Amino acid sequence: MERLRVRLISVVTVLLVCSAIANAQQTGLDLDGHAVNALSASSGKLTVLIFIRRDCPVSSRYAPSIQRISQQFAGSATFWLVYPDKSDSPQLIRKYLADYGYHLPALRDPEHSLAKLSHVQITPEAAVFDREQRLVYDGRIDDWYLDLGRSRPSPTTHELEDAIRAALAGKSAASREVRGVGCFISDLE
Repeated sequence: MERLRVRLISVVTVLLVCSAIANAQQTGLDLDGHAVNALSASSGKLTVLIFIRRDCPVSSRYAPSIQRISQQFAGSATFWLVYPDKSDSPQLIRKYLADYGYHLPALRDPEHSLAKLSHVQITPEAAVFDREQRLVYDGRIDDWYLDLGRSRPSPTTHELEDAIRAALAGKSAASREVRGVGCFISDLE
């Protein structure tokens, strides 16, 4: 009987540790320094993490598109702006949000736990998680940029919007991963 009790305690301990590790991998910091599990906070909606950097001109140019997409899907997806640059302070992020008229919640990701979970490498890039918190898309917002410093007059494809629509319909995105053009996330392992 004692052996069974010890095994049961061991199993429960392992499960709790695994759960804590999984939650830590989904956690960013809000601008007040509190840990936030972005995927759990979505309450049955899709979760869209959009990785941007204040010092990336491509990220800044996407502000109107990001806001339009987040408004378009506000009823069915929870959007988060994620700042992976370790040097971004809450004050600098708040100023950036105000300067670009953002009304989205922001998270800091100094340990890159959300970036790793999302498989992103560049800003701006987005990650879409379905209602079961599975990653269904990671990559660019659209094909507006051909290369750094070279953009089209307007995008011809809209991968992020297409991925959100597919996830809402319970289907796979046509492209599950499409790398963006922009600024690399520094110190990403």
